[in-house]
Amino acid sequence: MILVLNSGSSSVKYQLIDPEGPARAEAVKIENIGEPGSDVRDHEAALGRVARDGAVESAGLTAIGHRVVHGGPRLRAPALITDEVVEQIAAAVPLAPLHNPANLAGIEWARRWWPDVPQVAVFDTAFHSTISPAARAYAIDREIAERHDVRRYGFHGTSTAYVSRVAAGLVGQPDTANVIVLHLGNGASASAVSAGRCVDTSMGMTPLEGLVMGTRSGDIDPAAIFMLIRAGMSPDEVESMLFRRSGLLGLCGDNDMRAVIARVEAGDQDAALAYNVYCHRLRKYIGAYCAVLGRVDVIAFTGGVGENSSLVRSSVLAGLQQLGIQVDPLRNVTATGTRVISTDDSAVTVAVVPTDEELEIARETFAIVARTKPQ
Repeated sequence: MILVLNSGSSSVKYQLIDPEGPARAEAVKIENIGEPGSDVRDHEAALGRVARDGAVESAGLTAIGHRVVHGGPRLRAPALITDEVVEQIAAAVPLAPLHNPANLAGIEWARRWWPDVPQVAVFDTAFHSTISPAARAYAIDREIAERHDVRRYGFHGTSTAYVSRVAAGLVGQPDTANVIVLHLGNGASASAVSAGRCVDTSMGMTPLEGLVMGTRSGDIDPAAIFMLIRAGMSPDEVESMLFRRSGLLGLCGDNDMRAVIARVEAGDQDAALAYNVYCHRLRKYIGAYCAVLGRVDVIAFTGGVGENSSLVRSSVLAGLQQLGIQVDPLRNVTATGTRVISTDDSAVTVAVVPTDEELEIARETFAIVARTKPQ
């Protein structure tokens, strides 16, 4: 059994998974760590609860897999956790100041609780390390970019790896399919995957770039940031606005797509604008990735919005018949789970694939431990 740990700034989520079989426990989430009134004072206390969980105690752990958001420029694949790897994760903290410190806290205490169990870091950025220099580089002063590690990294990589592999299997092309993965949740990203390798992705140096999200702006002219600073906003205020008070929330006051759609149906013009901007940006990226890939075999929707909103799926793909994309209206609204929602004669298969990041982390962890185990 693999213990999958996702240590966030105020929560720890964990799950026991057999990566080679069907056995898995229910995921458990410990929340409000260190917050006023919480009985979980810090990550040490949270990991202590995990260690004392009867299921964990009796599992006979093979390894522990940690979700880590940012691997920086050097950690480009899942890695067996050593002191050197911990130092490199710490070096990437400026690139993910909200996430990597919490990931490191989970790693630190897990190594203390289970010193004899192999532990692996699985990075959200790793799957996107295969994108070309042309897709990776920003057109800024090269020396400055290299000095500060400014480049596109991409995120949602663990989810994208899982979903793209399942989608390729749906069309009987596990090793050759070209797939566009649309991970649409409160955070949202689009990725172009060719034969199992990512060739482009919408998120950049941080998760702010790309699609319109629940509270993040996505693509914006950088000059707008300088204008707002000159107008009197501090850099921290602008950053907070772009990450926490933009996207759907900034446009209409709601970041939950279900609430936005309900308001659209009630005739709310602000919600209609937010919905249309969201879908327009998605459609642009689909068109761009059709061009990048040259041939698209599957478009796969995942994430809370991608899996559950038939309206978003139909709105985003409407009018793309000339690209060979045709959604079956009945399939789109009636089925659940992993399924094909395109018509039988659609040149591009459209699918919904519920993501399973925990299983992907468990599999990656098992593979790393198997490769590094002394013979």
